[in-house]
Amino acid sequence: MSITLCRGQVLLRACRAFSQRPLLQLRSLSSQRLPQVVRPSAEEVKNSRLNERNLEIAVRGVHLDGLVVVEDVVPHHYLDSLNIKMVEDARILQARGEDGPFNYNVDPIATQITSAVLGPRPKWTFCSGNTAMPPVPGGAPQRQPVHADADFAHPEHPFALVVNVPLIDMTPHNGSTEVWLGTHTGTGGIEAQEGAHGERASGRIKQDILAKRVATHGPPVQPNIKKGSVVIRDLRLWHAGMPNRSEEVRVMLAQIHFASWYRNPMRLEFAEDVKPILEGLESRGELGLEAPTNWVSKQQAIDGYLNRAFGNAYDFNQAP
Repeated sequence: MSITLCRGQVLLRACRAFSQRPLLQLRSLSSQRLPQVVRPSAEEVKNSRLNERNLEIAVRGVHLDGLVVVEDVVPHHYLDSLNIKMVEDARILQARGEDGPFNYNVDPIATQITSAVLGPRPKWTFCSGNTAMPPVPGGAPQRQPVHADADFAHPEHPFALVVNVPLIDMTPHNGSTEVWLGTHTGTGGIEAQEGAHGERASGRIKQDILAKRVATHGPPVQPNIKKGSVVIRDLRLWHAGMPNRSEEVRVMLAQIHFASWYRNPMRLEFAEDVKPILEGLESRGELGLEAPTNWVSKQQAIDGYLNRAFGNAYDFNQAP
């Protein structure tokens, strides 16, 4: 059973995924470093569980690169339904200009991987999305500065993983995220950053440090991510939102799973009609997450989900 959540924490759909894919895509032998890609078998996707070998490959990718891609685990027809609504919402937010948020934001296999890295029953406290908009008429495509989402003093070991699900194929042309593989460890933490927490450009990496990284490890990559994939990224990894040069809005769902010991105080906000779905998943042992939630009426959720703060306004730090 897989869970797809989006629309600013309003919509939850339960679904089952099926796939006919080979076991594993090996790493490219080219000079450019590419993310590890796991292609589960049809049986693994049907059972919502990777086999031991593929789970090891996924965990290794998270530890070494700070990112792994698991292909074809979310059915396309569910993504298509979500995409229609989220593109509509994105156009509304774009019309607000600078007053709108940057972001308005999953699957048992994703939870299996995050639990293998972070420990059992990670805490799910963030649910949103990232949207790369086509340029407005007369405007030039824009990119984010390279940054880390962990824009605060943080542990040197894994404590939080971002789970992304693109609603369409994601390519450099439509703004796939630029990732700097391996930068989640040994790169100086917040000493490599500039910009105060809470600013839109907080956590940005200093230019001289970026230049040194390219000189020693090569350039970053904008991977091609197939529709239906799940991308798991260490919160500390350097990355950047890139220009969308297509005419199509590109939406990517986002969750964050925190280690159970990590004392982040954030809570989800869902409409009350979602509660029985989560409770059902939990009673059947299919949730696998702690999900601290503030429950609101359905009308409150609908009225407020497009008025969330932009991404950097959220505090991913932990209590003392």
